[in-house]
Amino acid sequence: MNTAATPALPTKGPLLSRSGWSAFILAVLVLCVAAPALNLLLPKTSLFHLSDYAVALIGKIMCYAICALAMDLIWGYTGILSLGHGVFFALGGYAMGMYLMRQIGLDGNYKSALPDFMVFLDWKTLPWHWSFSDSFGATLFLIVAVPGLVALVFGYFAFRSRIKGVYFSIITQAMTFAAMLLFFRNETGFGGNNGFTDFKRILSIPIATPSMRMSLFVLTSVTLLSFFLLARWLIRSKFGRVLQAVRDAETRVMFSGYSPLGYKLSIWTLSAMMCGVAGALYVPQVGIINPSEMSPANSIEIAIWAAVGGRATLIGPIVGAFVVNGAKSWLTVAYPEFWLYFLGALFIGVTLFLPDGIVGLVKRLKGERK
Repeated sequence: MNTAATPALPTKGPLLSRSGWSAFILAVLVLCVAAPALNLLLPKTSLFHLSDYAVALIGKIMCYAICALAMDLIWGYTGILSLGHGVFFALGGYAMGMYLMRQIGLDGNYKSALPDFMVFLDWKTLPWHWSFSDSFGATLFLIVAVPGLVALVFGYFAFRSRIKGVYFSIITQAMTFAAMLLFFRNETGFGGNNGFTDFKRILSIPIATPSMRMSLFVLTSVTLLSFFLLARWLIRSKFGRVLQAVRDAETRVMFSGYSPLGYKLSIWTLSAMMCGVAGALYVPQVGIINPSEMSPANSIEIAIWAAVGGRATLIGPIVGAFVVNGAKSWLTVAYPEFWLYFLGALFIGVTLFLPDGIVGLVKRLKGERK
């Protein structure tokens, strides 16, 4: 008779703890109820009025937070450091920007059905890749399909060739740099170095109205919170445990009968699609999209947000995005010449003294108090 003890398998706990659900519901109330009320209902003279500038800034940072969350899925939980996620963000933004440019209609400077930059460059007809840009439904599809397809093709060949580590990071950086140079060219039909701007309407509703700005703000809030729950569910599932095993010991995962290719490719593609959605939400709130969004520096910043907040925590990269971009908004106005020095010092300091980021520091302090 075999009396050996059977090892206990890990049990699947709730998606969030009781305090976690409380914090989540509080975030929903603050972003989706309190913020609209403070902006739309209170007069501008009120001490508690939330200004249009603050609404635009927070909305923009929430788009960045979605990118940071996407980065955490591939870097924090899968061990894949991408320095090219800015290209997926920009592709989603360009898909939305093309639709918004078509919505301008005859209200452009040249009173033409073609976008102003095409009239200026003496284009006679829309290029083939603008064929479905007047359809909002097709635009929604392209926002996730284009970044997802690019990531799928790139990731398949990269992961199939077992490119990893610093080599993969360099290749992703080269990818976004090449895409930036391509979109800078006028003949590609993406507005060249000026990109797309001067948007008028979305779904035939003026963008500049307070109600539309707040609608975009609430939609961004809901998207960020929904992606957080999706990421939390994925990481706590068997799929997520395999991802973490790939991160810690990919060779052992292969010996256990799992193929890392499918897992890495699926989370890589999902991460790119999340960035595409973030870019699409970013464009109507900021009012412009151009090739500079694909610059390697922007992709590096996404990794910095994840590192500062705390990798492999999900909430950490969101916190990092708010901390870094909040500081950036203040420093670029107060001390513009020192912003890049601050960013570099912050990243070095976190790497040396806070390897687990802000969230890791908070957890450590809580443990010491107990």
